[in-house]
Amino acid sequence: MSLSNTPVPAHGTSAGESTTAALAEPVHKVTARWVTGLVLVNVGINAAFFGPINVFIGQQAITIDAPGKEAILSLVTACGAAVSLVANPLFGALSDRTTSRFGRRSPWVLAGAVLATAALVAMSFSGAVALMVLFWCLVQLGANAAYAAITAAVPDRVPVVQRGGVGGLAAMGQTLGILTGAVFGAGVSGNFMVGYWLCAGALLLSVLPYLFHRNDPALPKDTAGPFGLGAFLRGFWISPRRYPDFAWAWLTRFLVNVGNQLTIVYLLFFLRDVIGHEDPAAGVLVLTGIYAVMVMITAVLAGPWSDRMGRRKPFVIGSSATIAMAGAIMAFFPVWPGALAGAAVLGIGFGAYLAVDFALLTQVLPFPVSRGKDMGVINVANSLPQVVAPALALLAVTYGGGYRTLFLTAAVIGLLGAVFVVKIKGVN
Repeated sequence: MSLSNTPVPAHGTSAGESTTAALAEPVHKVTARWVTGLVLVNVGINAAFFGPINVFIGQQAITIDAPGKEAILSLVTACGAAVSLVANPLFGALSDRTTSRFGRRSPWVLAGAVLATAALVAMSFSGAVALMVLFWCLVQLGANAAYAAITAAVPDRVPVVQRGGVGGLAAMGQTLGILTGAVFGAGVSGNFMVGYWLCAGALLLSVLPYLFHRNDPALPKDTAGPFGLGAFLRGFWISPRRYPDFAWAWLTRFLVNVGNQLTIVYLLFFLRDVIGHEDPAAGVLVLTGIYAVMVMITAVLAGPWSDRMGRRKPFVIGSSATIAMAGAIMAFFPVWPGALAGAAVLGIGFGAYLAVDFALLTQVLPFPVSRGKDMGVINVANSLPQVVAPALALLAVTYGGGYRTLFLTAAVIGLLGAVFVVKIKGVN
C-alpha cells in the first residue's frame, strides 16, 4: 500500500482529474460477481462487530470479574465506539489519496481485515480488562478501515441507476452479518475463545472474493496538489452552507438511527419489566429474528424499486415514518403481540431505509476526489447514535415517565428524520 506524497484536495477537482478512471462518475453497471464480493465483506465485518458486542465480550467479562461484568462490557464497547467515530472518516480520507497499483480501496479492505482478524484472535487470549480494551479498539480500527473503503467503493464503481439495488443487497449483507454473529454466539455454548476465532475467520475469508474481483482503478500519483496537514484535517468539515444537501442527508440519517436505537436499546428490560415475558432473552431473539427477516426482504425490494422509479426521497420519507410507527406501536400496545408487530414494522421501515437512503447519500457527496472521506463522515451518523441513544433512553425511562416516553421519543425523532428529507433539493 502506498499513499501519494501529496493529498487529494478535500473539495474540488482539477481539469485532469475528470478523465481519471478512479475519479470518473461510473456509467457501466457492476457485475453480479462484484456485488457478491461487496455483500460478503459486509457480512464478515458485521459478524466481527456484533458477535463480540452481543455475546463474547460479555462472556469474557464474566470470567474476569463476574460482579463487575456490566461495567467491563460498557467500558470495552464505549472505547471501541469512540475509535470507530474517528477511524471511519480517517481511513476513508486515507483511501482517497492511496496510489497503490492495486487501487485506492482494496489495500485498505485487506489491511483492515488483517488487523481486525489478528486483534480478534489476541482478544480471545486476553485475561485483563486493559487488554480487552486495547484489542477491541484495534478490532474497531481495522474493521472500520475496511468498512470505510468498501462503502466508498459503491459511489466509485456503481452507477446511480443501480445504487438502490446494490444498497439493498449491502444492507442484507449487514443484517446477515449480525445474524451470523448471533449464530456463532449460540453455537459455541459459552466458549468465547472459539467464538472470537469464528468471527476472525469469517472476516478474513469474507474479503477474498472482493479482492479477487475488485474493479478498483489506481489513482495516478500526479493527480494531487501539495500536502498540508492543516488542509487535510480541515477537509473533514463539510460546510452545511456550501453543501446543504449533504448536511440535511447527514442529519436525517443521524435522527433515524437514533430513533431505531431507542426502540431496541432496552428491549430485554421492556420484555421483562413491562410485558412480563417468561423468558426475556428468548423473546429478544424472536423479535430480532422477525426484525432481521423484514429488513432483508424490504431492503432487496425497495432498492431496485427506487432505481426503476428514479426517485429516492419518497421511499426515504415513507420508511422513516414507518420506523416512527414502530415506536408508537410499542408505546401504546405494551403486550407481546404489540412487540411482535412493532418488531415487524421496524424491520420493514429500516430495511427500505437502509437501501434507499444509502443510494441517496451517494448522490449528495460533494466531489469525486473525496468520496471515501465524505462517506466516512456519513458513517459517523451510523455510529454516533450508539453513544447518544443509551443516554437518551436512560433519561426517558428513569426521569421521563418510563417506556411509553422512551418509545414516543423514538417515534418523534424518527418523524423529524422524515420531515427533514424534504430539505434535500438535489435528489428527487
